[in-house]
Amino acid sequence: MTDTNDRPAVTVIGMGSMGSAVARAYLERGYRTTVWNRTADKAEALADAGAAVASTAAKAVAASPVTVLSLLDNTAVEDVLHSVGAAAAGRTLVSLTSGSPAQARANEAWAIEHGAAYVDGKVMGDPPDVGTSRISLAFSGDRATFEAVEPLLQELGSLTYHGSDAGFAAVEFNAQVAMGYEFLIGFLHTLSLVEAERMDLEAFTERVAASLNGYAGLLRMMAGAIKSGSYGPDLGSLDVQAALMDDLIGHRESTGVEAVRMREVKSLMDRRIAQGHGDQGFSSLFELLRLRA
Repeated sequence: MTDTNDRPAVTVIGMGSMGSAVARAYLERGYRTTVWNRTADKAEALADAGAAVASTAAKAVAASPVTVLSLLDNTAVEDVLHSVGAAAAGRTLVSLTSGSPAQARANEAWAIEHGAAYVDGKVMGDPPDVGTSRISLAFSGDRATFEAVEPLLQELGSLTYHGSDAGFAAVEFNAQVAMGYEFLIGFLHTLSLVEAERMDLEAFTERVAASLNGYAGLLRMMAGAIKSGSYGPDLGSLDVQAALMDDLIGHRESTGVEAVRMREVKSLMDRRIAQGHGDQGFSSLFELLRLRA
């Protein structure tokens, strides 16, 4: 172990489960780690592991060239930034706090106004996996700033940089999480249908799980169609698919299972067909979903 003053320094603000895991990862790797938490006893718990506990957020930020913010939400980030004020000058702030793209951009603007650098980050994984390749972190913001702190951030897991727009990490995170929820709520609705028909849920799930790899190529094809604006009959033409939707809706309604999601899809198909695009495929429904300037 090198002398204490020769070791790299980092500050971690926020001692919840994720923030504590981040601080411990740095301590285990020999970093001089300063911590601060609004509730002091949570920060004191890291003292036994070798962390220095700052009495204020401003002192915590001043203690290290880089501060990692791992807080409950962006409101907490704003409160901390307000309390730090001028102490942020010359420092780099890295947020690992969930929030919107607009909030990330506002945080970056605050940092620049106060003479600091800012990188926004989002964590996809669980606290016990911090410091391993099992956790993924998305980052965005000024490229030079990200590259300067990249070695420090690599201590936490697998990194992906999404560009100089500070909001892009939040876009990636929110879209990835939303995709998961969209899939899982659809899965639960489908299990409700299978259960209503008294089929084996676990056996059905095994068959669905075995089919998931087949969706990768379809997703890439759909994204390509949207980018080019050329919509072939993926999954078949909408004219054919719309008839199938009637069967799916009728089946759900006959068993008393909620069909709201199927009715929404059918409505989009009907609208697209009415526009004269019944020969196109499912991906063409994107034209009804995209926001127009």
